[in-house]
Amino acid sequence: MPGNTFGTIFQLTTFGESHGMAVGGILDGCPAGLPLTEADMQKALDKRKPGEGPAGTPRKESDTVHILSGVFEGRTTGTPIAFCVYNENQRSSDYSKLQNLFRPGHADYGFFQKFGLRDHRGGGRSSGRETIARVAAGAVADILLAGAGISVYAAAVELGGIPVGSIEMEHALERPYFSADPDIVEAWDARVLEARKEHDTLGGITRVEIRGVPAGLGEPVFGKLDGALAGALMSVGAVKGVEIGDGFASARTTGSLNNDPMLPGGLFASNHAGGILGGISSGQDIVVRCAVKPISSIPRQQRTIDINGEAVDLVVGGRHDLSAIPRCVPVHKAMASLVMADMLLLQRRMGRGDGAYRQF
Repeated sequence: MPGNTFGTIFQLTTFGESHGMAVGGILDGCPAGLPLTEADMQKALDKRKPGEGPAGTPRKESDTVHILSGVFEGRTTGTPIAFCVYNENQRSSDYSKLQNLFRPGHADYGFFQKFGLRDHRGGGRSSGRETIARVAAGAVADILLAGAGISVYAAAVELGGIPVGSIEMEHALERPYFSADPDIVEAWDARVLEARKEHDTLGGITRVEIRGVPAGLGEPVFGKLDGALAGALMSVGAVKGVEIGDGFASARTTGSLNNDPMLPGGLFASNHAGGILGGISSGQDIVVRCAVKPISSIPRQQRTIDINGEAVDLVVGGRHDLSAIPRCVPVHKAMASLVMADMLLLQRRMGRGDGAYRQF
């Protein structure tokens, strides 16, 4: 099955299913000599793992990562970094009644039409557990980026229709829901409780900020930096929209207001463009927002069909998140980090830019 590899130079191939033996990845193209241990990956994975927070699934997994190759004495060797996480708490019987049914809002129907069969246990390859490999690889990307002075932050800025009142990204991953605003948590708790009582789920919006990016990353036509970021983030399940900078709001303004005036020294008076001009980084902070749909598995009766096209009423069982928002945040951060690491190495291969790109 194609479509399991991401990146051009800094390449990640993921494998595994939700209810299989393990999930994991192979990261190729990582420069030799980077400091890396399982603890670096584990720190990132602990932010993503199930069973955390009031909106999380009851499924408990340690998500313990095992590095199988590509690291020697705490340093990357320049060869493929293989790693895996064993599934420990599958309960496949929860999905037995779904074997011949398609869950509304899920990948079931499209997957079946494409391949003629599917793993009905938790979504199989389409499960959110596939993102474990992305987060683990993103931790490696962050180490590479740190050497160039680039930092990637992510946070939740809206949940269940309630937006944050302020944005503070640096400590978001230490807060409930990974919220950008510590004062919004109580309101989100109440919204989650309300949705749980109604046997429903919630969507929301995440925000990614990439700081310290020098001007010049990305290509002017195909290979645009904003295009790469949008494609990477849209590849995450439940993401239905991505905007850079002011995004859709820019369609409702004027050029005189939307342009970012330039100042001496290559500075800008504003950042409506979100740090990218013509597909190339401008040197400003890169700002991306992602719209995340509500979790499709709800304990309510829904209309669907079986594999014969016959109408069926269905109530989805199993253990599911009430909202993907908290667990999406570290995944979105990882995907942004993977894009930036790849773009940085592409710049180096092309021999472009100043010394900031040539230190790897």
